[in-house]
Amino acid sequence: MTTVEAPETHAFEADVAKLLHLMVHSVYSDKDIFLRELISNAADACEKLRYESIGNPALLADDPKLGITLIADAEARRLIVEDNGIGMTAAEMADALGTIARSGTKAFVDRIAAGNDEGTQLIGQFGVGFYSAFMVADKVDVISRKAGTAEAAVWSSDGKGTYSVSPVDLAEAPARGTRVVLHLMENAKSYTEPFNLERLVKVRSGHVPVPISIKDKPEGELKDIADGAALWTKPKADISQDDYDDFYRTAAGQFDKPALTIHYRAEGRHDYAVLAFVPESRPFDLFDADRHGRMKLYVKRVFITDEAELLPRYLRFVRGLVDSSDIPLNVSREMIQESPILSAIKKGVANRILSELEKLSTSDSAAYEKIWETFDAVLKEGLYEDFERREQLLGLARFKTTASAGKWRSLKDYVSDLKPNQTAIYYIVGSDLERLDTSPQLEGFRARGIEVLLLPDQVDSFWVTAGIDYQGKPFKSVTQGTADLKLIPLPDGKTQPSAELDAKVASFVAFTKSVLGHAVSDVRASERLTESAVCIVASESGMDRQLEKLLASAGRDISASKPVLEINPGHELIRKLAELGDTDIAFREDAAHLLLDEALVADGDRPRDPKAFSARLGRVLGRGIATSG
Repeated sequence: MTTVEAPETHAFEADVAKLLHLMVHSVYSDKDIFLRELISNAADACEKLRYESIGNPALLADDPKLGITLIADAEARRLIVEDNGIGMTAAEMADALGTIARSGTKAFVDRIAAGNDEGTQLIGQFGVGFYSAFMVADKVDVISRKAGTAEAAVWSSDGKGTYSVSPVDLAEAPARGTRVVLHLMENAKSYTEPFNLERLVKVRSGHVPVPISIKDKPEGELKDIADGAALWTKPKADISQDDYDDFYRTAAGQFDKPALTIHYRAEGRHDYAVLAFVPESRPFDLFDADRHGRMKLYVKRVFITDEAELLPRYLRFVRGLVDSSDIPLNVSREMIQESPILSAIKKGVANRILSELEKLSTSDSAAYEKIWETFDAVLKEGLYEDFERREQLLGLARFKTTASAGKWRSLKDYVSDLKPNQTAIYYIVGSDLERLDTSPQLEGFRARGIEVLLLPDQVDSFWVTAGIDYQGKPFKSVTQGTADLKLIPLPDGKTQPSAELDAKVASFVAFTKSVLGHAVSDVRASERLTESAVCIVASESGMDRQLEKLLASAGRDISASKPVLEINPGHELIRKLAELGDTDIAFREDAAHLLLDEALVADGDRPRDPKAFSARLGRVLGRGIATSG
């Protein structure tokens, strides 16, 4: 008889403890999700053993048929989920079940703690997996024996802050794999009903690549309820959209539906199957710093890795798998990274996904625009990173513009509406669509009916600087350099402003430049202003101001360039200031500084010197009150 040591008690990592508390004390409309999560974990364990047994067949021993078993125990109010997969050691259980394994857990905690009512969706989106068992169980025991070892251990917790891990007699453990025992809450007794369990498996986990069986009681007979047939190997005609949706939720750990399903087999130089999904909503880890993809690699239906980077990083929101018949089964992960076969597969899969997005944009523009709206900030990374597919990505790109009335416009639409003598595609970058749309720098373009792209994402500041053009038209910022609007005619009935500056206005522009000194690189009359008195822009050779702000906020050591102050010579305020001539120099100096601060505020910045700004504003207001009195 094996001597069993006393269990070691540990505290959960802080965020896990908080998560468990929130799960137990929050009300979710759909707690069924826990079963899918436990079955997914069990399927992963079986697939890991299948992979490990390629190099070590003895691991499968005399039990080569991998599977998952659900055991209902109504009398004891228990549900058991058991697999004969890879299993875990005591140390592995403590690491996997007592600490945060994925960054998404903390994000999940923060959102439900904030009182968000998205509980049903958050479970699936954030992949909290095993912890979801505590929504229905007041105690969970995990008994596991790792394949190829002669030791077993039990992990146990009531979900209230601590867990214990201790050795267990081999007679009480599975011969290989893991047994999860859920001691169900009183209001969760329905999960011991075989009919209910069978229904949930077929709805949520019917297409995992491992067979699933059920026992209606611990001593009952096994009944097969899922055959473990790989969905991607079946003919498309035999698969319903519900089947695809179910597989997507199981494989991707998502709760939503796929916005686009891509299923095909490539034959020819390389033979491989692809089942890929574009999610309906953003995965929680979309903007993780490492930006890893979530496509799984199989070889002849054997799971190899989910770290093969099967797609470019700007397609990291795509979920699914690639199953190759050409890569050898005994391939190492190091060899995968250097495999020319895999390089060819990666190229083919990326091209096919972009091609399917192109087809959707033509056949169902509304559905495509929803995808673009969800993932535009990521797809636009490809404009900066993927020179080979840049033209294709430019064709897929959609933009809000000054002429779109809130709708999406393609670059093809934009180019078809170019004005006479217009040689560039104009854009403005920032962080907020509404602020961009009211920027003073747009006034001269609006007066001529010139459409301007409104670019509110951080990545926009980078891809537009990559020397990109579309159909021979370069991209040009409306907030950098000169506007070059003279050659583009105004609509009928409007007159072009005189190119000749009034002598008094010209004198005031020169005066303002001398007063502001080194605060600006230049002060000049503006072609782009029609309503506002002033605006600031970057110099022709300088960095765009929005890109400069982004790099500075990221801690990059850059020397900030001095802006150009543009003055509207036709504005009433400017003309009245110019009329003052050389009288009241102090007042005109205050006005010059205030004009620059006004332009900075309109550009989303603060006045350069808030205290001096306040003093100048007070003096100017005082003069106005004295004059009116």
